[in-house]
Amino acid sequence: MPRMTFATSDYLVIGCYFLALAIVGLGWMRRRKTSDDYFLAGRTLTLPAFVATLVATWYGGILGVGEFAHQNGLSAWIVFGVPYYFFAAFFAFFLAPRIRQAKLYTIPDKIDEAYGKTASVIAAAFVYCLTTPAPYVLMLGTLLQLIFGWPLLPALLFGVVLSTIYVYFGGFRADVRVNIVQFILMFAGFAAILPFCVSNIGGLDALRAALPATHLTWNGGNSVQYVIAWFFIALWTLVDPGFHQRCYAAKTPETARHGILVSILCWMVFDFMTTTAGLYARAALPDIEPVMAYPLLAEHILPAGIKGLFYVAMLATVMSTLVSYLFLCGVTFSRDFMWRLEGGDPDARLNAHTALGLSLTTLMALLLALWVPSVVKLWYSVGTAFIPGLLLPVLSAYWPALRVRRRAAAVLMVLASLVSLSWLVWGQLHLVDGWPKYPLGFEPMYPGLIVSVVGFVLARRGRSSS
Repeated sequence: MPRMTFATSDYLVIGCYFLALAIVGLGWMRRRKTSDDYFLAGRTLTLPAFVATLVATWYGGILGVGEFAHQNGLSAWIVFGVPYYFFAAFFAFFLAPRIRQAKLYTIPDKIDEAYGKTASVIAAAFVYCLTTPAPYVLMLGTLLQLIFGWPLLPALLFGVVLSTIYVYFGGFRADVRVNIVQFILMFAGFAAILPFCVSNIGGLDALRAALPATHLTWNGGNSVQYVIAWFFIALWTLVDPGFHQRCYAAKTPETARHGILVSILCWMVFDFMTTTAGLYARAALPDIEPVMAYPLLAEHILPAGIKGLFYVAMLATVMSTLVSYLFLCGVTFSRDFMWRLEGGDPDARLNAHTALGLSLTTLMALLLALWVPSVVKLWYSVGTAFIPGLLLPVLSAYWPALRVRRRAAAVLMVLASLVSLSWLVWGQLHLVDGWPKYPLGFEPMYPGLIVSVVGFVLARRGRSSS
């Protein structure tokens, strides 16, 4: 781990950030916790709050973006930007109003309504895995290591506790209020670093001269199939529980639709800033470990105080997603597992179930972050394994004409994800020059999606003929 230097002014800026989180986040700890209030803030999100919480939550992998931009250049925008804009726009026009009008709480609620209890429990398991906060725990732990010089495990523990306490007490309202602060800071920090990049390293001509030729191409030198696989991973948008939760919490269906469209514009601006910073990191520091691109760029060019602000921007970007995903996992455990299995009043054991869910999620995230210490690999593995099992069941739940029989839906959910997961494991067990060699040369998500699509088509025909 490289050693960073921080001035007193940097620590003051970072300390003020943590203090602001405590003040803003814990301000709702005494509110009454019904499911509507605790999980969805009473379904009262206005457009500005919706945009701030969605933008901040959906952009958590800041070190992963830096890692990819340092290794692959402009293709970071193609991989982590363009497909997500497309599917977010699809979500806004075709899903967001339907979700808000459904007046439910979670994705498994809708699966239960369409396909029954068995399918909903399977969906809950997939959602739980898909929202693992492990990549964000790893990023936060890494940043805290850099700032304070701690070993990784204490940094991970401190970061998780700091990220969990106010959302446990305050629920979704606390999450949204903190996200508004984090939204402002993440933009401010990356806006601050770019002028220093230009003044210290140079403009476009300097970048062209310093970067490898592949860094200025659309695919960054990667295979077309690899880039297309990331486009399929962007289907994550359609089954992301954070998107669904915020649409359920929106004040009106129009708030949900317009909020996502405004969020796309915000992501475009932020992607421009993060990709540009990644290119400057590669130009100035070509021989570093890529995941350290942004921290080492800050070390290289930023003065005291501004460096603290930039670290706050990275912390805010990571923590906004970490907190939301921790909370979503707690909601999934509390409502989609415990309440669905036990029945009764969903508010009766809300606190106890959520606390247990947060604890289990924290433990699993810590273990996974220590086991797979790469943000990009964590994203790729989790998305590849569970998107195929969720995509068509979720979409068909909102379009009854696409539905299959209940038993068929449950079987296809398990089978599609099992195929992709098996493909992924096979590749990891058969490495060639450090790269996985997948059966038939297919990336793991493709066979899972094929199984799901073919299965739904055949099941639809069987249902029609009967």
